[in-house]
Amino acid sequence: MISETQKWKLGQRASPQKLSTSKGLFKMGRGFVLGSILPVILLIAWEIAAKTGLLAPHLLPAPSVILEKIISMYTDGSLFGHVSITLTRVLLGFAIGTIAAVVIGAVVGYAKTAEQVLDPLFQAFRSIPSLAWVPLFILWMGIGEPSKISLIAVGVFFPVYLNIVAGIQGVDRKLIEVGRIYQLTPFQLTKRIILPAALPSFITGMRSGLGLGWMFVVAAELMGASEGLGYLLVVGQNTYSPDTVIASILLFAILGKGTDALLKWIEYRSLKWQDSINNQV
Repeated sequence: MISETQKWKLGQRASPQKLSTSKGLFKMGRGFVLGSILPVILLIAWEIAAKTGLLAPHLLPAPSVILEKIISMYTDGSLFGHVSITLTRVLLGFAIGTIAAVVIGAVVGYAKTAEQVLDPLFQAFRSIPSLAWVPLFILWMGIGEPSKISLIAVGVFFPVYLNIVAGIQGVDRKLIEVGRIYQLTPFQLTKRIILPAALPSFITGMRSGLGLGWMFVVAAELMGASEGLGYLLVVGQNTYSPDTVIASILLFAILGKGTDALLKWIEYRSLKWQDSINNQV
């Protein structure tokens, strides 16, 4: 005979929310394992090729040598300084670029007149290659932090801007009409209908912008930095140390993947209400 307390506990254990969470964790773990298979195979093949002499060690050292380089930088205390300054630059540039894109993109996406006035100018700016901004920013702001963060912010701005404009303009017109029937104010209409409907595009833009932010930080740190992972690339090139160059590239990849995984987790959590293939568990 099962008591009422035991029934309640069994019901709690099998609640749909807990089952959904368990399945979500299982999906994440399975995705991590599957996504690790190919990199692990490539690393093993690379190590074997380097150890057997198929790859010239002075051009492409073995992964174990690169790992030793990273450990030595960690031991002498320089690793944290390089990683933290690069991460700080990316996050500051990402925040500034995203905020500017959200404000301007919301105005352009919502108001047709603003789109006609502002969008052609931004589309022209978007076509300018990233490296073309470098000399101009150095002239304006010198080689200090403001020019580097501004360059990253420019790189982040355009993908976020484009996606938020597309997201707002792609909101179903019938949803807006329903909101007007219920006499929602413009603020309520934006908060309850437009922003939730544009959220998937916005997050996609943030992920694209963050990826470009990591690309732009390399260009930013190549223009006269004295610290950072981009600076390590220059040091490795000048001292003919491929292990330093590849260690820097590997750290860029790890940090970029880590920050993108964080945004993907935010996307998963904030879009759980969507009836999409991704949310099927």
